[in-house]
Amino acid sequence: MTQVFKQDNHKIFWSDTLQVLSDDIPDNSIDLIFADPPYNIGKDFNGRKDKWASNDEYLNWCYDWLDLCIKKLKPTGSLYLMAATQNMPYFDIYLSKKLYILSRIVWFYDSSGVQARRYFGSLYEPILFCVKDKKQYTFNGDDILIEAKTGAERKLIDYRKPTPTLYNTKKVPGNVWEIPRVRYRMDEYENHPTQKPVALLERIILASSDPGDIVLDPFSGTFTTSFVAKKWGRQSIGIEIVEEYVKIGLRRLQFLTHYQGEELKREPRTYEKPAEIQQRLFEHP
Repeated sequence: MTQVFKQDNHKIFWSDTLQVLSDDIPDNSIDLIFADPPYNIGKDFNGRKDKWASNDEYLNWCYDWLDLCIKKLKPTGSLYLMAATQNMPYFDIYLSKKLYILSRIVWFYDSSGVQARRYFGSLYEPILFCVKDKKQYTFNGDDILIEAKTGAERKLIDYRKPTPTLYNTKKVPGNVWEIPRVRYRMDEYENHPTQKPVALLERIILASSDPGDIVLDPFSGTFTTSFVAKKWGRQSIGIEIVEEYVKIGLRRLQFLTHYQGEELKREPRTYEKPAEIQQRLFEHP
């Protein structure tokens, strides 16, 4: 059963993404899709285990919703796909037959803990940037400029130009993005095992959509995509199957203050609680 929450130009679907994509989203209607599906690595999403019986079963499920996403994109639309490093080659090959892959992005982040002891641990997640038409798509490079370290810090001169000039101090990001993961003490943190940072979604949404465009996230989680879309004047559609995460979306997008008699509020951090409660937590974890 699908339940829909609406406010202004934003929708939250509490349902299975295959069902919503099949029944509720018109073809050729979406400007930008950001898809961050379960990775099939055993994460626990509030009681739903991120693990399929086999990798083939997982991939076939992904191909089903990817085909639907492609149908929903406008001819000028863009799709960003995140996936586990071990599965991305399958998606790369699959999507290259249906879309134009313009960039293979590495989202790099540091880690405070040990990643692995007997092999090289993972410090990145891959992202594919795809479009339907490589000659006609949205890309607002001026809206996502970053500091060009060579030009800004070292003040090097470009002698290739007719008149030697300093290198630009700003540039469009390359395909390696160094953006911190969401940590427990960050203001944006929500109780979700794979929350993506606002800064990551801001780069994607500002680059590949215009104000008023429709942004779709078929696996919304903490609804960061919808949150950023609303912040920057886009329309949004978020789909999520876990009720607890739907409640996060209802709160973050300011749809509701209460849900079925429950006040929707951010879960307090342990360090924000009174000292005596925090002490009991340490004594009885």
